[in-house]
Amino acid sequence: MAQMPGAPPSYGLVASLDELLAMRPAEGVGGFAPGGKVRTHQFGGHRSAFRGRGMEFDEVRAYQPGDDIRTIDWRVTARTGRTHTKLFQEERERPVLLLVDARTGMRFGTRDCFKSVLAARAAALLTWVAIAGGDRVGGVVLTPFGLTAYRPERSRRRILHFVKAVADATAEGFGREAAAGEAPALASALAHLRSAARPGTLVFLLSDFEDFDGAAARELNRLAQSSQVTALFTYDDLEARLPPRGAYRISDGDAVATLDTTRPALTAAYAERFALRRGRIEQFCRQHGMAFLPLRTGQNVGDILHPERLAAPRAGRPAVA
Repeated sequence: MAQMPGAPPSYGLVASLDELLAMRPAEGVGGFAPGGKVRTHQFGGHRSAFRGRGMEFDEVRAYQPGDDIRTIDWRVTARTGRTHTKLFQEERERPVLLLVDARTGMRFGTRDCFKSVLAARAAALLTWVAIAGGDRVGGVVLTPFGLTAYRPERSRRRILHFVKAVADATAEGFGREAAAGEAPALASALAHLRSAARPGTLVFLLSDFEDFDGAAARELNRLAQSSQVTALFTYDDLEARLPPRGAYRISDGDAVATLDTTRPALTAAYAERFALRRGRIEQFCRQHGMAFLPLRTGQNVGDILHPERLAAPRAGRPAVA
């Protein structure tokens, strides 16, 4: 990844606290609109209370097609002989939980920044939007060497502590290899989120989902049953497709090899492998009522406030030699 002119040496490799503080959006973007499952992000103040799967019981009414069978009031149903369902009053103040992945696999990028830095920027932006709307923010931060959980808070001091932890995670152990089994699994992080989430919680997952296995799928399914989950699938163009035909020298810092992209079968298989992984995660999200948003390095992180922009690929910021 080439360095931008005038940028500090660490730009794009690690996220600084000042950089994440600067992610605060312009005035007028204040909170997440409360209506329904998160299919796309809608922003605005919490203008009125709304019914959903919240904490406070509101009333019982006759069951209607499409109602969640888990909210059926069996006592009233048995007493009246007609199926009834419970309605809940969603609280105006609700937790927002973020999973920020800064593990070794996220420390890669060929446009503007590493995936870990992109995830940190997006997490900071979502944090400021939530705070502007009066929501409490917390979450789980993953590094190559461990996992740290932060309970949802609203105070400025606590929020700055969380944002600083996100920034620090992008630099933790930089240049040092994690021991075998030291890096936390995605499934473990999702389990921590599930234990902290309550009904109606907004959950944002910022990761490349590289280790999205059966255990992670089970934890995510359980989390999505009571929370509103959005998966921000973070990736780089070079992961999705090989560069144009040619011979490229590549290195892991020690060994040097040549990548030959002149073979059509190789480039097709490479692209197919990524497409299958992305498609599996996207399909899982759709099947379980979660939003899926792809976020590419080189893309304006502010686009997550406008999901329609994410659907249309744009050229990333060009690398500067």
